[in-house]
Amino acid sequence: MQWGRGGARTMMGFKERAFAPLVAVSLEELVPQDHFYRHLQKALDLSFVYDHVRGHYAVAGRPSIDPVVFFKLQLVMFFEDIRSERLLMRQVADRLSVRWYVGYELDEPLPDHSTLSKIRTRYGLEIFRRFFETIVEQCRQAK
Repeated sequence: MQWGRGGARTMMGFKERAFAPLVAVSLEELVPQDHFYRHLQKALDLSFVYDHVRGHYAVAGRPSIDPVVFFKLQLVMFFEDIRSERLLMRQVADRLSVRWYVGYELDEPLPDHSTLSKIRTRYGLEIFRRFFETIVEQCRQAK
């Protein structure tokens, strides 16, 4: 209830923008069980990706983004009709379901869009072709 003109009470609501720290909450609880990305997670086994890309990594150096996460992000780009890694990462930051799908907690920093571009270039067209051929085959077998 608010005070209106002349001190009269009105029933107009007023929402204050005061955000409390996050309470213990899990993305598992926030993403509906029937969500598309939950179905996708169950339907596709992306473990084959590690074998496909193993030769594109050095033995020493900084750890990379998980290749399965990278390809999940590529699938999100496809399904959401997103045309750039920059826009993709804005969506991931904003959408709980996508964050859940790629396996990043709410307080976990997301990969930078420029890193995704570098990985895409490193893998090249052949890796992408093999990835999508394998995905299509999994879909055929799931029928």
